[in-house]
Amino acid sequence: MNIKKKSISLVLGSGGARGYAHIGVMEELEKKYDIKSISGSSMGALVGGLWACGKLDVYKKWILELDTFDVVKLLDFSFAKGGMLRGDKVIKIIGEMIGDILIEDLPIAFTAVATDIVKQKEVWIQKGKLIDAIRASVAIPTIIKPAKIDNRYLIDGGVLNPLPIAPTISDNTDLTVAVSLTGKSAKTYKINIPKKEKEKKKKMHKTFFDLVDKIDIFSSNHTDSAEENMSMFNVFSRSIDVMQNTILKYKIAGYSPDIILEIPRDACGFYEFNRAYELIELGRVITKKKVE
Repeated sequence: MNIKKKSISLVLGSGGARGYAHIGVMEELEKKYDIKSISGSSMGALVGGLWACGKLDVYKKWILELDTFDVVKLLDFSFAKGGMLRGDKVIKIIGEMIGDILIEDLPIAFTAVATDIVKQKEVWIQKGKLIDAIRASVAIPTIIKPAKIDNRYLIDGGVLNPLPIAPTISDNTDLTVAVSLTGKSAKTYKINIPKKEKEKKKKMHKTFFDLVDKIDIFSSNHTDSAEENMSMFNVFSRSIDVMQNTILKYKIAGYSPDIILEIPRDACGFYEFNRAYELIELGRVITKKKVE
């Protein structure tokens, strides 16, 4: 006898590299729920958009196969105004995965949340090219250049709404499930990481920081101590976390989800995109414990 799955509206939060955990979360959730709607900010919009168009498996395979040389090639540093990275190389690859599909043609409702930096307002992107919506939502201030859509300059949705529950309020679904990337560190989760992945993570981490040091963008002080590691790079990422965590409290107070999954904010640094494997597994482990 087949038991009908409950339908859910899924809200995917922002939080830099911790957004990789969304992949593990979604892989577990779709075993038990029917995802009918997705709303996401920043990495939440990226992962959610890829899932909505059926390309998340392709993206996951790509990020897990990236080596150090691949990552260096993707870092298209820009010395123009607006951001340290143009972001064109990564977006081009993701665009090739997605194609020219429009949000209104997706099989489920989808909202990418961005921030209009000129008008200082939250923007819900619910139509137009999916890749353009993702590009706007992931434009981290000072790091990735703003996206220009309909004469609006749009940046990371997490600036004003790190967990965009409001776009799902009118959904005709059984439950609203939200995934926050700024959870407290209540416990240590056991993640089994293959030796090969550990070695690759370490090598990619060193290569990235060696590169940014050479172009004098950040301080070379990359220690493990929170007190000592106060480079520009570290201060900026920590500032984003503080800002988003504060905003999140107000958002949840206004729109409370039925289920909230929390990825610990110290699971990795905001920019540690070299830790895809363990973060995907972390998302899977946390979801299993919460919805078992």
